[in-house]
Amino acid sequence: MWQGLTRVFLFVLVCGSAMANQQSFEQWRDEVRQEALEQGISPQTFERAFRDVAPIPRIVELDRKQPEFTLTLEEYVSRVVPQRRISLGKKKLAENRALLEQVAAEYGVQPRFLVAFWGIETDFGRLTGGFSVIAALTTLAYDGRRAEFFRDQLLDALQILEQGHIEPDQMTGSWAGAMGQAQFMPSTFRAYAVDFDGDNKIDLWRSKADVFASAANYLAEVGWDNDQTWGREVKLPEGFDTSLLGLETKKPLDEWDKLGVRRLSGNNLPDRNLMASLVQPDEGKFVRTYLVYDNYRAILDWNRSHKFAVAVGTLADAIGR
Repeated sequence: MWQGLTRVFLFVLVCGSAMANQQSFEQWRDEVRQEALEQGISPQTFERAFRDVAPIPRIVELDRKQPEFTLTLEEYVSRVVPQRRISLGKKKLAENRALLEQVAAEYGVQPRFLVAFWGIETDFGRLTGGFSVIAALTTLAYDGRRAEFFRDQLLDALQILEQGHIEPDQMTGSWAGAMGQAQFMPSTFRAYAVDFDGDNKIDLWRSKADVFASAANYLAEVGWDNDQTWGREVKLPEGFDTSLLGLETKKPLDEWDKLGVRRLSGNNLPDRNLMASLVQPDEGKFVRTYLVYDNYRAILDWNRSHKFAVAVGTLADAIGR
């Protein structure tokens, strides 16, 4: 009994004024049920999905929590791309080579990048999140801060259940509703996830074939080019015009070369007809500079963090050597 009272108290404390003027959870649930049924969700699917579902205070707390500090690029990459992950990535690349080559032939995304995304998102499928996706999305949709977005995600999750891809109790993910080994949000799942193993279900929790192919399909759809890599760290000459930094400026490699941009070794840039931009994920006087191609933009479409994009590229390069 005390645990139940504590849960209620914590929920009220955490949610505060954000939920003070909202309707009761039961009324809200009934509205969502009606909307779901109008979108073709069966009553049976809805009731199975919402069995014992209630807002989770911990999720509201995580959504509200602001980071106390920002990691530098070097700190971020050292955490996300440790030697252990590089070594394990090499092993996973070798173990899944045949499947990854099949996926690469179908979608045009190099295997090392698929393994890098897999490693950074879920440590190669080990850490996929332990929250019920329906409960997590329900909490965030009812909470009200980003209600419309998460309500749409909830309805997409119900469609996934309706189509029989996964059972409600197996649909687990992050506190924000990202699912499976690729950490797809439900809308991303519905738009890009594919059944590559041919069992008539899209299983991003247990089927590596579906995980790799879904990730590759997403990247292909947002413009991935199999004929190029992501970018490279470079050196800038003294007095370089910093107004040229940023994704807004694209130049051919030979133009960057003429402006004095060099590989870290000091050698000239590759002799290829590629458009590229210069980015500096950190701010300050002594920061790393990267010459990045269109595939870098595709990585940013997956996750808009420049540090994430550099980490994916760094891991892909390391495990592909």
